[in-house]
This record gives sequence, structure tokens and C-alpha cells, in this order.
Amino acid sequence: MTTALIGVTGQLGTDLLNFLPGDVVPASHSEIELSDSNSIESFLNRVQPKTVINTAAYNLVDKAEEAVDEAMAVNALGPARLARWCQRNGATLVHFSTDYVFGNREPHGDNAPADSATQSRRETDLAVPSSVYAASKFAGENLIRAICPSHFVIRTCGLYGVAATKGAGKGNFVETMLRLGRERDELSVVNDQHCTPTATRDLAQATAELIETGEFGLYHVTNSGATSWYELAGEIFRQVGINVRLRPITTAEFGAKASRPAYSVLNCQKLEAAIGRPMPTWQSALSQYLVDRKPVEL
Repeated sequence: MTTALIGVTGQLGTDLLNFLPGDVVPASHSEIELSDSNSIESFLNRVQPKTVINTAAYNLVDKAEEAVDEAMAVNALGPARLARWCQRNGATLVHFSTDYVFGNREPHGDNAPADSATQSRRETDLAVPSSVYAASKFAGENLIRAICPSHFVIRTCGLYGVAATKGAGKGNFVETMLRLGRERDELSVVNDQHCTPTATRDLAQATAELIETGEFGLYHVTNSGATSWYELAGEIFRQVGINVRLRPITTAEFGAKASRPAYSVLNCQKLEAAIGRPMPTWQSALSQYLVDRKPVEL
């Protein structure tokens, strides 16, 4: 079986190569351009894959507020073209989306109970994006689900992988904290956004297992547990032994251009039932990442 892996040079694409069975044909940005229908058709017609995995995206969240056409072309229309090719050619499409689709609504709706902050987001919960990036990813999800029955649409969150230490992509939160922790005595980190940071190694392994089940649909796939970016930063520094003062700040104080979800912890029970095991905790995933990455220069 041939699998086309789009976005192979990124953190997730790099880790997927270690878990996918069979003949995997990697495709970098120079080989396939999601905003170009001719590029998509040419590559897929040549490879004739039975599975197409798309890890590529326009993920410059703040810049997308102005670059609406570009974000929509890559995150919505591109996946729709992949879905159309897969539908016509009897192939399976695997596509990655984001926790950001939940915007700033309360978990399980505006009338959620008072303890809703402890409840994770389910696949069946109402998604209302509150940024251009989130809207473009949500549009991509819905187009795929409408066009191609044989699909896995996977929402995930806060990705970090060892490929970032080798110059792949734009880096990740863990590497940024390690760098700033060595450079500064004090850091301010947002403490009112709650999610589950996820190691691309764990996401890649779970994705490969999920594909094997043949149980198509929409899935949430993250490490388990919940934290804030401030708490994650503290755990990073605790595990590597960096002594730096952390100051919690609000999203408003940080002042990002695009809106971020206040609570986007994803419920992975559907995934865990499908693959027959729980996902590792975010703390254990972080520990493994710190072992796998290049040595920290203290």
C-alpha cells in the first residue's frame, strides 16, 4: 500500500515517517502546493496513493487575520481538493486540524454547568471559531467530511517534536522556553489558556494505529491531562533544572492579534476506544521529548 505524506519536513511529518507501514512517498512544499490544484493533481496522479496524509497548513495564527485568502487557500480549499481526489480514486484522506476551532465558547455550550472548566471538548461539541486561522481550519474539516467518506480528520493541540531542533519548521513552545530560560532571569507566560500540549511522536504513533482500524471519522488526539502555557513552562524548567522566575499574565496582557481559546482541552475517549489504549500524559511526553532532543545547553 502506498501512502503520500504531505508536509514531510515538519515536526509531525518527520515523526510519522517512523510509524507508517508500507511504501511512504514523502512530499515537501516544493513537491506539492496545496493552494495549486494542478500541483495537487499532478503529484497524486503520479504517486497513486491509497492513503493521503496531510500535515501541511497555514499556521501563522496572527498573520492570518490579514492574510485571509492565503489561509483559506491552504487550510480549506487545499484539503477540499485532496478530498476530491481521494473520493474519485478510492483513497483514504488523513488530515490534521486544531483545538482552535472551539474559539472562546464555554465547554459544551453557553449554558454549560458551573464546573465546565473541568470538562474536555468532545468531537460532538459545538465548534465556533473566533479567528481567521481557526475558521480556515474548520472550513477544511467540513469540506473533507462532506466530500470524502473515507477520512480521518484529527484535531490536536500545541505540537512539539524533535525535528524542530534540527531546523524544521518554525520551532515550538518547548524550544522557545528553553532558549529564553537560558537568556533571561524572568519570563512572563500566559496562564488563562488551558489546553493539552502534545508531542508529535505520540500523535504520529496514535495516527498510524488509528488508520489501521479503518474506523473513519472526526477524532481528538492529544496527550492526556490539561495545563496552561504558564504551567507547562514551569514543568519544562523543573525537568531540565533551569532556574528562572515565571510571571503569570493574561491573554489580554500578552496582546496577540488573533483570538485564542480560553479552554480547549480535547476529550480523546473516542480515539482511545478505537486504538485500545490511553494516550500518554503531557508530563511523560515532555520528559521523553527532553530525552530525545539534542542536549540542553545550560
